[in-house]
This record gives sequence, C-alpha cells and structure tokens, in this order.
Amino acid sequence: MSDIPEDIAKMSFEEAMKALEGVVRDLESGNVELEKSIQLYERGALLKAHCERKLKDAEEKVAKITLGPDGQPQGIEPVEGL
Repeated sequence: MSDIPEDIAKMSFEEAMKALEGVVRDLESGNVELEKSIQLYERGALLKAHCERKLKDAEEKVAKITLGPDGQPQGIEPVEGL
C-alpha cells in the first residue's frame, strides 16, 4: 500500500468513506476551481483504493462455521475462493 499517502493509510474504512463522501460532495457542488477539482479527484481515487483494500482484507478474514453431526458449531475454516 506504498502508493497510498500515510494520512489515508492510517484511516479506518469508515473514516476513509466519510472523507470520500466529502470529496464527492465538494466535486458535485461545482463550486471548486479546476486545479482544486483535480486535487480532490486524485485524493478521491486514493481514498477509494484504500476502501477497496480494507474491504478485501475484511473479506479474507471472513470464516465460515463448520457444524458437527449434532448441528452444533464445531470450528471455523477460511472461506474458499478468496
């Protein structure tokens, strides 16, 4: 994740999503100068990439519960295909 600036890399998923929503809101307002719009777009792309990475990491941690013959939880195993 070396291409993500440190301030973004330190953000939780929720913090990054909130920041991304702010970027989108600012861009959609139409009240931002061209140069600032370009900077916002670039930051938004980095925030989006960070959020996607956080989601991928979370998906990889998902585990499914295996049930024993009596129908009771027996353990967990990694989800296949991730």
